[in-house]
Amino acid sequence: MSFPENFTPELVVESPGRINLIGEHTDYNLGYVLPTAIEKKITFKFKRNHTEKECNLYSLGYNTGFTLQLDKIARSNVEWENYILGVLNEILLRTDKLRGFDCTIESKLPMGSGLSSSAALECGLAFGLNELFDLGLSKMDIVQLSQKAEHTFVGTQCGIMDQFASVMSEKGHVILLDCKSLEHQQIPIHIAPYKMIMLNTKVSHNLASSEYNTRKRECEEGVAIIKKKYPEVMSLRDVTATMIQEFEETMDATLFKRCSFIVSENDRVLKTANALKANDLKLFGSLLYEAHEGISKLYEVSCPESDFLVDFSKQYNAVLGARQTGGGFGGCTLNIVHKDKVNAFVEEATKAYKEAFNIELEAFEVQPSAGTYIQN
Repeated sequence: MSFPENFTPELVVESPGRINLIGEHTDYNLGYVLPTAIEKKITFKFKRNHTEKECNLYSLGYNTGFTLQLDKIARSNVEWENYILGVLNEILLRTDKLRGFDCTIESKLPMGSGLSSSAALECGLAFGLNELFDLGLSKMDIVQLSQKAEHTFVGTQCGIMDQFASVMSEKGHVILLDCKSLEHQQIPIHIAPYKMIMLNTKVSHNLASSEYNTRKRECEEGVAIIKKKYPEVMSLRDVTATMIQEFEETMDATLFKRCSFIVSENDRVLKTANALKANDLKLFGSLLYEAHEGISKLYEVSCPESDFLVDFSKQYNAVLGARQTGGGFGGCTLNIVHKDKVNAFVEEATKAYKEAFNIELEAFEVQPSAGTYIQN
């Protein structure tokens, strides 16, 4: 389908991607995370079409669209459509006010980069429809129904972090989020004279989705073993460093690595939040390097390309720390780089990466930004 050229929207919504400074794979283990929205985003343009059931959606990036009927929603064989369909399905379970609409979607988020374009897609759609049809959904409703949509229609058993960050972020802050209670603190972040530079590996290994669900299962198996000795343990969030060490000899080696990473990663999130509050940038950087070591060696969701870039950054005094961000197996590395050395670092990293993998590196700065909002 092609979208009508004279499409004039009633409502424009901006839905941002996110980075997670630290706390990888801790969210579905009910632990702590430290994300923020970034200024790269997806733009949605909405218009009511005055039908009861017909919805027309068009992706400018994919240059394709589809039409659906609200009373006939079913999973699609086209992956990106399922994010849309899942959200509509969840909204319909909560309200009967939704009616036919037209919508264009334009993404400035690199797909497969670990910046959570999926959560931005889900939350932006739900946010816009809530406004357009006065559905009465709260921000937390939007976060939770978007997460549920990913579980049911996409099949990724994600935690709540990505959707939470996409909706709830405040400019100039990171969110210390407790994924168990959903209590959260907005922490101001001042890292000048350093900048947050993302290096996009441009690789997206297809393991990410299947291995994500595998890691979740491995963590659950670890919890079941720990629970036999400590019945109060409901998730890895409840496990201390001392407790996990007791299982080193008896637990399967792979399960032990997964569980010990999550336990130490939760601790790193809290230490990082305190480091940012105290403006201890050196500690912040070293915790990022520590986290990457765990991501690579214990949780095993890194890849040669990400490991190469993180190791490369260690040669530079101007880089305080780096790690792979996102679900894993590619995407971007986050680098904390002195503003005076950004250009030189990016230039040398690009050259070395091209020589090693014959891939053109993409580099860009990110800044903590506001969550999903209506464009005035």
